[in-house]
Amino acid sequence: MLIGDTMFPALLHQDPRYFYQGTGSTRSRLMHALSNAFITRGDNGRNEINYSDILGSLASGAVANAYYPSQDRGVGLVVKSALIGTAGRMINGVVQEFVLRKLTKARGVQSFTSSTDH
Repeated sequence: MLIGDTMFPALLHQDPRYFYQGTGSTRSRLMHALSNAFITRGDNGRNEINYSDILGSLASGAVANAYYPSQDRGVGLVVKSALIGTAGRMINGVVQEFVLRKLTKARGVQSFTSSTDH
């Protein structure tokens, strides 16, 4: 995950954060949370394919592949690891959308104007 959360986003100019939707139907919010594994924001603010996480999952799978005995290695192991990583990101999005927001303390928007501004 380190590669997909740091290196690839920097190289591909993508923002790896989850952006909370918070409004809309449960179905709409669920689809938003699940799609976060495949769609992300670029540094330009537009939605784009989440190449960072996809490539990060494949790279992590390839690294994990190196730790298995030679008879257990292969493309299947890399794909399986990538799919598990993708499923984990989808679950993470659902938890962030529906659970974590309720556990954190809501804060009001702070004004950044100084007392001399009128």
